[in-house]
Amino acid sequence: MKYVDNYPTRLDHAIAPVPRVDPTVWGRAEDGPLAQKALDSFAAMGYLIRPDAVDDDWLPPLRHELERIGADVDADDPRVIREPNGSIRSVFEPHILSDLINQVVHLDTVLPVARQLLGGDVYIHQARINFMPGFTGNGFYWHSDFETWHAEDGMPAIRAVSCSIALTENYPYNGSLMLMPGSHQTFYPCVGATPEDNHTTSLVRQNIGVPDQTTLTKVADQHGIDQFTGPAGTALWFDANLLHGSGSNITPFPRSNIFLVFNSVDNALTEPFAAPRRRPEYLAARHVRPLRAAA
Repeated sequence: MKYVDNYPTRLDHAIAPVPRVDPTVWGRAEDGPLAQKALDSFAAMGYLIRPDAVDDDWLPPLRHELERIGADVDADDPRVIREPNGSIRSVFEPHILSDLINQVVHLDTVLPVARQLLGGDVYIHQARINFMPGFTGNGFYWHSDFETWHAEDGMPAIRAVSCSIALTENYPYNGSLMLMPGSHQTFYPCVGATPEDNHTTSLVRQNIGVPDQTTLTKVADQHGIDQFTGPAGTALWFDANLLHGSGSNITPFPRSNIFLVFNSVDNALTEPFAAPRRRPEYLAARHVRPLRAAA
Protein backbone atom coordinates (compact mmCIF):
# COMPACT_ATOMS: atom_id res chain seq x y z
CA MET A 1 0.00 0.00 0.00
CA LYS A 2 1.26 3.47 -0.91
CA TYR A 3 0.66 6.08 1.78
CA VAL A 4 0.14 9.79 1.23
CA ASP A 5 2.97 11.72 2.83
CA ASN A 6 1.21 14.34 4.93
CA TYR A 7 4.44 15.37 6.64
CA PRO A 8 7.26 15.95 4.13
CA THR A 9 10.73 16.36 5.65
CA ARG A 10 14.47 15.88 5.03
CA LEU A 11 14.09 18.22 2.06
CA ASP A 12 16.65 20.07 -0.06
CA HIS A 13 15.02 23.42 0.73
CA ALA A 14 12.97 24.90 3.54
CA ILE A 15 9.17 24.87 3.37
CA ALA A 16 6.50 26.30 5.66
CA PRO A 17 5.45 24.41 8.78
CA VAL A 18 2.69 21.86 8.17
CA PRO A 19 -0.51 21.91 10.28
CA ARG A 20 -1.22 18.58 11.92
CA VAL A 21 -3.99 16.56 10.25
CA ASP A 22 -4.23 13.79 12.88
CA PRO A 23 -6.03 13.93 16.23
CA THR A 24 -3.92 14.10 19.38
CA VAL A 25 -6.35 12.08 21.49
CA TRP A 26 -8.05 9.15 19.75
CA GLY A 27 -10.00 7.66 22.66
CA ARG A 28 -12.76 8.86 24.98
CA ALA A 29 -13.00 9.32 28.75
CA GLU A 30 -14.97 6.09 29.08
CA ASP A 31 -12.19 4.16 27.31
CA GLY A 32 -9.64 4.29 30.12
CA PRO A 33 -8.37 5.79 33.36
CA LEU A 34 -7.93 9.39 32.18
CA ALA A 35 -10.79 11.77 32.89
CA GLN A 36 -11.99 14.18 30.22
CA LYS A 37 -10.07 17.05 31.83
CA ALA A 38 -6.80 15.11 31.50
CA LEU A 39 -7.57 14.18 27.91
CA ASP A 40 -8.33 17.81 27.07
CA SER A 41 -5.10 18.93 28.71
CA PHE A 42 -3.10 16.36 26.75
CA ALA A 43 -4.78 17.45 23.52
CA ALA A 44 -3.95 21.11 24.18
CA MET A 45 -0.46 20.80 25.69
CA GLY A 46 0.81 17.61 24.07
CA TYR A 47 1.92 16.09 27.36
CA LEU A 48 0.62 14.86 30.69
CA ILE A 49 2.36 14.10 34.00
CA ARG A 50 1.07 11.11 35.95
CA PRO A 51 2.44 10.64 39.49
CA ASP A 52 2.93 7.16 40.96
CA ALA A 53 3.03 5.29 37.67
CA VAL A 54 5.15 2.76 39.53
CA ASP A 55 4.91 2.34 43.29
CA ASP A 56 7.84 2.96 45.60
CA ASP A 57 8.41 -0.76 46.15
CA TRP A 58 9.11 -1.16 42.42
CA LEU A 59 11.85 1.44 42.34
CA PRO A 60 14.80 -0.34 44.01
CA PRO A 61 14.33 -3.53 41.92
CA LEU A 62 14.02 -1.46 38.74
CA ARG A 63 17.17 0.54 39.51
CA HIS A 64 18.99 -2.73 40.18
CA GLU A 65 17.66 -4.11 36.92
CA LEU A 66 19.04 -1.14 35.00
CA GLU A 67 22.44 -1.73 36.58
CA ARG A 68 22.24 -5.44 35.73
CA ILE A 69 21.32 -4.79 32.11
CA GLY A 70 24.11 -2.25 31.76
CA ALA A 71 26.61 -4.73 33.17
CA ASP A 72 25.39 -7.82 31.29
CA VAL A 73 24.96 -6.55 27.72
CA ASP A 74 27.76 -7.40 25.33
CA ALA A 75 30.10 -4.58 24.48
CA ASP A 76 29.36 -4.99 20.76
CA ASP A 77 25.57 -5.33 21.13
CA PRO A 78 24.12 -2.74 18.70
CA ARG A 79 21.27 -2.09 21.13
CA VAL A 80 23.76 -0.42 23.47
CA ILE A 81 24.40 3.26 22.70
CA ARG A 82 27.49 4.75 24.31
CA GLU A 83 28.66 8.27 24.96
CA PRO A 84 31.97 9.36 23.38
CA ASN A 85 33.63 8.65 26.75
CA GLY A 86 32.43 5.03 26.61
CA SER A 87 29.69 5.22 29.25
CA ILE A 88 26.29 3.78 28.39
CA ARG A 89 23.76 6.33 27.18
CA SER A 90 20.85 4.04 26.24
CA VAL A 91 19.97 0.36 25.95
CA PHE A 92 17.19 -0.54 23.53
CA GLU A 93 14.65 -3.36 23.89
CA PRO A 94 14.83 -3.52 27.70
CA HIS A 95 11.35 -5.09 27.75
CA ILE A 96 12.86 -8.04 25.90
CA LEU A 97 16.01 -8.14 28.03
CA SER A 98 14.10 -7.94 31.32
CA ASP A 99 10.92 -9.62 32.56
CA LEU A 100 10.62 -6.93 35.21
CA ILE A 101 10.59 -4.10 32.68
CA ASN A 102 8.14 -6.07 30.55
CA GLN A 103 5.85 -6.11 33.59
CA VAL A 104 6.06 -2.32 33.73
CA VAL A 105 4.79 -2.13 30.14
CA HIS A 106 1.69 -4.06 31.20
CA LEU A 107 0.94 -2.18 34.43
CA ASP A 108 -2.62 -0.87 34.69
CA THR A 109 -1.12 2.59 35.23
CA VAL A 110 0.67 2.34 31.86
CA LEU A 111 -0.90 0.18 29.14
CA PRO A 112 -4.54 1.37 29.59
CA VAL A 113 -3.37 4.99 29.32
CA ALA A 114 -1.64 4.25 26.01
CA ARG A 115 -4.72 2.44 24.70
CA GLN A 116 -6.97 5.32 25.73
CA LEU A 117 -4.82 8.04 24.18
CA LEU A 118 -4.41 6.11 20.92
CA GLY A 119 -7.93 4.77 20.70
CA GLY A 120 -7.47 1.01 20.78
CA ASP A 121 -4.88 -1.71 20.52
CA VAL A 122 -1.23 -0.69 20.73
CA TYR A 123 2.18 -2.28 20.45
CA ILE A 124 5.70 -1.25 21.43
CA HIS A 125 7.27 0.67 18.56
CA GLN A 126 10.47 1.29 20.51
CA ALA A 127 11.66 1.00 24.09
CA ARG A 128 14.87 1.90 25.86
CA ILE A 129 16.40 2.75 29.18
CA ASN A 130 18.25 6.05 29.37
CA PHE A 131 21.15 6.78 31.67
CA MET A 132 22.27 10.30 32.49
CA PRO A 133 24.98 9.94 35.13
CA GLY A 134 26.08 12.79 37.32
CA PHE A 135 28.70 15.18 35.90
CA THR A 136 29.00 13.44 32.50
CA GLY A 137 25.46 12.86 31.18
CA ASN A 138 24.90 14.53 27.82
CA GLY A 139 21.61 16.02 26.71
CA PHE A 140 19.34 15.58 23.69
CA TYR A 141 18.90 18.44 21.21
CA TRP A 142 15.44 19.78 20.37
CA HIS A 143 13.51 17.44 18.09
CA SER A 144 10.19 15.81 17.32
CA ASP A 145 10.37 12.02 17.63
CA PHE A 146 7.74 11.63 14.94
CA GLU A 147 9.94 13.44 12.44
CA THR A 148 12.50 10.64 12.76
CA TRP A 149 9.96 7.83 12.96
CA HIS A 150 8.20 9.16 9.86
CA ALA A 151 11.33 9.88 7.82
CA GLU A 152 13.46 6.88 8.80
CA ASP A 153 10.92 4.25 9.90
CA GLY A 154 7.87 4.94 7.75
CA MET A 155 5.39 5.74 10.52
CA PRO A 156 2.46 7.12 8.47
CA ALA A 157 0.43 9.16 10.98
CA ILE A 158 1.01 10.92 14.29
CA ARG A 159 -0.68 8.20 16.29
CA ALA A 160 2.06 7.25 18.77
CA VAL A 161 2.75 8.32 22.31
CA SER A 162 5.81 8.12 24.57
CA CYS A 163 5.85 7.27 28.25
CA SER A 164 8.99 8.22 30.19
CA ILE A 165 9.00 6.73 33.69
CA ALA A 166 11.45 8.39 36.03
CA LEU A 167 13.52 6.04 38.20
CA THR A 168 15.35 8.92 39.87
CA GLU A 169 14.31 12.38 41.00
CA ASN A 170 14.00 14.83 38.12
CA TYR A 171 15.26 18.21 39.28
CA PRO A 172 15.30 21.38 37.18
CA TYR A 173 19.10 21.14 37.14
CA ASN A 174 20.01 17.49 36.38
CA GLY A 175 19.13 17.36 32.70
CA SER A 176 15.39 16.84 33.01
CA LEU A 177 13.30 16.97 29.86
CA MET A 178 12.12 20.29 28.45
CA LEU A 179 8.99 20.53 26.29
CA MET A 180 7.39 23.17 24.09
CA PRO A 181 3.70 22.82 25.00
CA GLY A 182 1.39 23.01 22.02
CA SER A 183 4.16 22.50 19.45
CA HIS A 184 2.71 19.06 18.66
CA GLN A 185 -0.06 20.72 16.64
CA THR A 186 2.41 21.67 13.89
CA PHE A 187 4.90 19.53 11.98
CA TYR A 188 8.18 21.30 11.28
CA PRO A 189 9.84 19.95 8.12
CA CYS A 190 13.62 19.67 8.29
CA VAL A 191 16.26 20.31 5.64
CA GLY A 192 18.97 17.82 4.75
CA ALA A 193 18.90 14.31 3.28
CA THR A 194 19.16 11.31 5.61
CA PRO A 195 22.67 9.81 5.46
CA GLU A 196 23.25 6.07 5.16
CA ASP A 197 22.93 4.36 8.56
CA ASN A 198 22.13 7.68 10.20
CA HIS A 199 21.08 5.90 13.40
CA THR A 200 24.67 4.88 14.16
CA THR A 201 25.47 8.51 15.02
CA SER A 202 22.10 10.23 15.55
CA LEU A 203 21.37 8.27 18.73
CA VAL A 204 24.36 9.98 20.33
CA ARG A 205 24.12 13.36 18.66
CA GLN A 206 21.30 14.25 16.28
CA ASN A 207 22.24 16.64 13.49
CA ILE A 208 19.75 15.62 10.77
CA GLY A 209 16.02 15.91 11.36
CA VAL A 210 16.14 18.83 13.78
CA PRO A 211 14.52 22.24 13.25
CA ASP A 212 16.82 25.17 12.60
CA GLN A 213 17.48 27.74 15.30
CA THR A 214 15.22 30.37 13.71
CA THR A 215 12.30 27.93 13.76
CA LEU A 216 13.01 26.85 17.33
CA THR A 217 13.15 30.47 18.46
CA LYS A 218 9.76 31.23 16.86
CA VAL A 219 8.18 28.12 18.39
CA ALA A 220 9.60 28.88 21.84
CA ASP A 221 8.39 32.48 21.60
CA GLN A 222 4.92 31.22 20.69
CA HIS A 223 4.57 28.31 23.10
CA GLY A 224 7.15 28.78 25.83
CA ILE A 225 9.12 25.96 27.44
CA ASP A 226 7.94 23.69 30.26
CA GLN A 227 10.11 21.28 32.21
CA PHE A 228 9.34 17.85 33.58
CA THR A 229 10.32 17.61 37.23
CA GLY A 230 9.16 15.27 39.95
CA PRO A 231 9.95 12.25 42.08
CA ALA A 232 10.95 8.80 40.94
CA GLY A 233 7.96 6.75 39.84
CA THR A 234 6.36 9.63 37.94
CA ALA A 235 5.41 9.11 34.28
CA LEU A 236 5.61 11.77 31.61
CA TRP A 237 3.34 11.02 28.66
CA PHE A 238 3.93 13.07 25.53
CA ASP A 239 2.75 13.17 21.95
CA ALA A 240 5.07 11.83 19.26
CA ASN A 241 5.25 15.22 17.53
CA LEU A 242 5.94 17.36 20.59
CA LEU A 243 9.22 19.30 20.39
CA HIS A 244 11.41 18.36 23.35
CA GLY A 245 15.03 18.18 24.43
CA SER A 246 17.27 18.16 27.49
CA GLY A 247 20.45 19.79 28.67
CA SER A 248 23.50 17.97 29.96
CA ASN A 249 23.75 16.89 33.58
CA ILE A 250 26.69 18.57 35.30
CA THR A 251 25.30 17.95 38.79
CA PRO A 252 26.22 15.02 41.06
CA PHE A 253 22.63 13.72 40.80
CA PRO A 254 22.07 11.02 38.15
CA ARG A 255 18.92 10.74 36.10
CA SER A 256 17.59 7.53 34.58
CA ASN A 257 14.29 6.50 33.06
CA ILE A 258 12.40 3.77 31.24
CA PHE A 259 11.23 5.09 27.88
CA LEU A 260 8.32 3.31 26.18
CA VAL A 261 6.86 4.25 22.80
CA PHE A 262 3.38 2.95 22.06
CA ASN A 263 2.06 2.97 18.50
CA SER A 264 -1.45 2.15 17.32
CA VAL A 265 -1.79 -1.19 15.55
CA ASP A 266 -3.63 0.81 12.86
CA ASN A 267 -0.50 2.92 12.30
CA ALA A 268 1.96 0.15 11.50
CA LEU A 269 5.17 1.12 9.74
CA THR A 270 5.51 1.26 5.99
CA GLU A 271 8.70 2.00 4.04
CA PRO A 272 10.71 5.03 5.20
CA PHE A 273 9.43 8.31 3.78
CA ALA A 274 12.87 9.96 3.66
CA ALA A 275 15.63 7.44 4.23
CA PRO A 276 17.49 4.94 2.03
CA ARG A 277 16.39 1.87 4.00
CA ARG A 278 14.73 0.65 7.17
CA ARG A 279 16.32 0.99 10.59
CA PRO A 280 16.85 -2.15 12.70
CA GLU A 281 13.95 -3.84 14.47
CA TYR A 282 15.20 -2.80 17.92
CA LEU A 283 14.68 0.85 16.90
CA ALA A 284 11.48 0.42 14.94
CA ALA A 285 9.41 -2.71 15.50
CA ARG A 286 7.69 -4.07 12.42
CA HIS A 287 6.20 -7.17 14.01
CA VAL A 288 2.93 -5.73 15.27
CA ARG A 289 1.84 -7.62 18.37
CA PRO A 290 -1.08 -6.00 20.24
CA LEU A 291 -0.30 -5.75 23.93
CA ARG A 292 -2.73 -7.41 26.34
CA ALA A 293 -3.28 -6.65 29.99
CA ALA A 294 -1.47 -8.96 32.36
CA ALA A 295 -3.60 -11.88 33.55
